[in-house]
Amino acid sequence: MTVADDTQGADQRLTEPVRFRPFFSVIAASVLAVLILIAFTIVGLLLRQSDTGAVFRTSDQVAMIILGVLLAAGTMLWAVPRVRADAEGVEVRNVLTSRRFAWREVLAISFPDGAAFARLELPDDEYYTVMAVQAVDGWRAVTAVRTLRALHKQAWQAEQE
Repeated sequence: MTVADDTQGADQRLTEPVRFRPFFSVIAASVLAVLILIAFTIVGLLLRQSDTGAVFRTSDQVAMIILGVLLAAGTMLWAVPRVRADAEGVEVRNVLTSRRFAWREVLAISFPDGAAFARLELPDDEYYTVMAVQAVDGWRAVTAVRTLRALHKQAWQAEQE
């Protein structure tokens, strides 16, 4: 992965495709998914030994464990976001959607104050959230935005020539 650093700025020519994924949300989603799975498995295994008067069968225990697996899998969706960019454009994969933009469709890459995610500014005051670039990732997010901006600038300059 080629990254524009502070000393070279956006003047550096980026030739290789770049990829960015969130860092902390992947860790948090993984830990949460494991905890959910453990909790639902324990509850599922202990259901039979309840003194509440309700009768739980093996199918109820299995259903509780399956529910835990489904919830853990849903939690892992937060680890899916990714952004890929090259000289032609940028592909943004968020939790449930994926979309590719040519650089000529993108007006700017911004990270508004207080926003959780970066975004692609589009014509007609529209924008597309880039969930792979998150504020909680700190310097990783700064590097990602700078690199995307450099690719965007490079593409616009190439189009003007």
